[in-house]
Amino acid sequence: MNQDQDQVRQSGLPGCYRHPGVATGISCARCERPICPECMISASVGFQCPDCVRSGSGTGHAPSANQPRTVAGGVLAAGDPQLVTKILIGINAVAFLVQQIVGERFTNAFCLLGRAVVPGFDDVQGLAEGQWYRLVTSMFLHGGIAHIAFNMLSLWWLGGPLEGALGRARYLALYFVSGLAGGALTYLLAAPYERSLGASGAIFGLFGAMAVLMRRMKYDMRPVIGLLVVNLVFTFNPWVGIAWQAHVGGLVAGVLVGIGMVHAPAQRRSLVQWGSCALVLALSVAFVLIRTAELT
Repeated sequence: MNQDQDQVRQSGLPGCYRHPGVATGISCARCERPICPECMISASVGFQCPDCVRSGSGTGHAPSANQPRTVAGGVLAAGDPQLVTKILIGINAVAFLVQQIVGERFTNAFCLLGRAVVPGFDDVQGLAEGQWYRLVTSMFLHGGIAHIAFNMLSLWWLGGPLEGALGRARYLALYFVSGLAGGALTYLLAAPYERSLGASGAIFGLFGAMAVLMRRMKYDMRPVIGLLVVNLVFTFNPWVGIAWQAHVGGLVAGVLVGIGMVHAPAQRRSLVQWGSCALVLALSVAFVLIRTAELT
């Protein structure tokens, strides 16, 4: 394996069928083979490969064709293909640093908490009192070095390929919708006095979406399934003390959003993709409202 092909393998994206050493998240609108910018030929809808155009199945070059698109139809952004992933890792790292400097008062103010008062901090309230922001802020807090190291390593492994395949906007939507769904299910099922923190819901959402994407691209799914099974074993280990609700909620949300993103028909792509996000968000809001009604 030469250096270029090794870099393609490490990126997690497929290599162009004509230039295997060039990683790409774009596929031919006709045959769905991965194609790099050099091989893209603008068509009336998306891009097609040279073989399809030569065979007559394509429509040839169209000056008014769309911008380069990813597998999921997202705009192929210029610049760093892992920009959003790096920003998310940076936010998590900064939040963890602040936790270490400020201490428990900062964590208690922004973690996922139902209603109970945390001992020693009588002013702390939770989601039941209307502090819904905790569903977002808790996604960037961690309980220790091992916790953040595992989550950020998983984010780096999964985030880059998904960002390239979905596009920045859709990838960011997947991340936050999965994280919010994990937090909402935790709030619904866990004891209200139990704190929950960490990006685990969002990370498991990436696992779910990656499995959907790999199946769509007909890749070998055994590595991601094996890693997911290992994580689920730890999730349901009572000695570890993990909020399994966040993991399950994020995973289910990631699968649902991933299906909507990857399998949306071209004619109604945006409607199906953003509609799947809206559906999962609506369910998450319903969980929060139901639990809040129980606690108030």
